[in-house]
Amino acid sequence: MNTAIIIAGGSGHRLGQDIPKQFIHVYDKPILIYTLEGFQRHPKIDAIGLVCIDGWHDVVRAYGKQFGIHKLQWVISGGESAQESIRNGVYQLEGTCSEDDIVIIHDGIRPLVDDTVLSDVIIKCEKYGNAVTALPYNEQIFVADDDISTVKYIPRDALRRVATPQAYRYGLIDRAYRQAFEKEIGIYGSSYANTMMVELGERLYFANGSDKNIKITTKDDLELFKAYLKMEKANWLK
Repeated sequence: MNTAIIIAGGSGHRLGQDIPKQFIHVYDKPILIYTLEGFQRHPKIDAIGLVCIDGWHDVVRAYGKQFGIHKLQWVISGGESAQESIRNGVYQLEGTCSEDDIVIIHDGIRPLVDDTVLSDVIIKCEKYGNAVTALPYNEQIFVADDDISTVKYIPRDALRRVATPQAYRYGLIDRAYRQAFEKEIGIYGSSYANTMMVELGERLYFANGSDKNIKITTKDDLELFKAYLKMEKANWLK
């Protein structure tokens, strides 16, 4: 069984809106629904769970019915951090998922996940036990020597940009979160499932990513998302 855990527990203060950014409507549809639709239509996704900000659970369930997200099986509360939210989602599946089942973790505010990206992360996870979507880094990266200068750069062919979706065998990710929170490893600051796994000594395997798989954090990101949607609509027109 392949289960998606969609993380939508943030309040989205950086976007400066009155409601959490995942619930902002774009062309009469919440951003979160665009994300859920990508998993709903994919034939290899059997079930969807949502980790959601408190006070919005009933709203999500109503949207799920309205937009035909039939694979949505459960909605639970997030935590104080991304890691606590993911942990809550992983623990929710105890007793439901077997050791070898695959869990796909994805940000609710990445609404343009491509079918081919989702397929590849599942295929790589089936082969290696985990997979993280990744892209080459095309800019030069320099290490600051002080506030105004540098004397060192990192060769960009050694770098990858890693994002969600990420996939893990359930037994692996469940044990990892229990160990991480027990020993307080890889759970603070901007840590995520992938960085935690590396801190725990796990080797991660790359899957195909996409530049279109943007994370909506700022108003500029929102405008880019709208532009992508218009571009896709234009491709259908003849």
